[in-house]
Amino acid sequence: MSWNADLYKNNFAFVHQYGNSLIEWLQPQPGEQILDLGCGTGELTATLAGSGAQLTGLDSSATMIESARKNFPQLDFVVANAASFSLPMQFDAVFSNAALHWMLEKEQVAARMYQHLKPGGRLVLEMGAKGNVEALLEALEKAMQQHGYQYQPRWYFPSVGEYTSILEKYGFRIHQAHCFDRLTELANPENGIIEWFDMFGDYFFENIPADERLSILQQTQEALRSACFRNGKWYADYVRLRIAAVKH
Repeated sequence: MSWNADLYKNNFAFVHQYGNSLIEWLQPQPGEQILDLGCGTGELTATLAGSGAQLTGLDSSATMIESARKNFPQLDFVVANAASFSLPMQFDAVFSNAALHWMLEKEQVAARMYQHLKPGGRLVLEMGAKGNVEALLEALEKAMQQHGYQYQPRWYFPSVGEYTSILEKYGFRIHQAHCFDRLTELANPENGIIEWFDMFGDYFFENIPADERLSILQQTQEALRSACFRNGKWYADYVRLRIAAVKH
């Protein structure tokens, strides 16, 4: 997966903006060591650091980390895979916003998060839940099939029970879990759905010529117009899962 860090910051700022309310679940304290797992371009990492905590941001995308280091040079950022990373310390808390659904090796990720927490350390996360962007993906699947291409799912969107069970398996005690719908406005009023797939959906088009890709995306967007276009704006049907847990 290649990331366009500039597009992400300019037209998908809602990712970190919605994450601000997740910080209330974490309640970071001055002097705490906190790992921001899947930190992207670092905006939430910097917000967390404003509490006086000491932050480390980790992401598998070198492009995202390059942008984070450029904009927040005072913070520590690491390029690493969440399923296999090893840092020379344990943290008071692990924080993750809108990242864990990209990590298909979910059990290995859970084990790494557990290993990098101090005893009693906190885990606070938000990720896509079962049903997330379901309308968008169903429309894309139909369009791809009509063009003669096979749709392959990419993300991991678990139910509350599914993901809390994984965390419990690796030693976490769940304190709070919340699943909720969040209809999310997209920045581009003309081609919001197309731009969403341009940002997050490169995986679907790896072997599809550019002209066919555009045709598939235009067809997908038009199929969604009645459901996802309101008052001149495009929306995505997000479903989110929030969890607060501790290392038991």
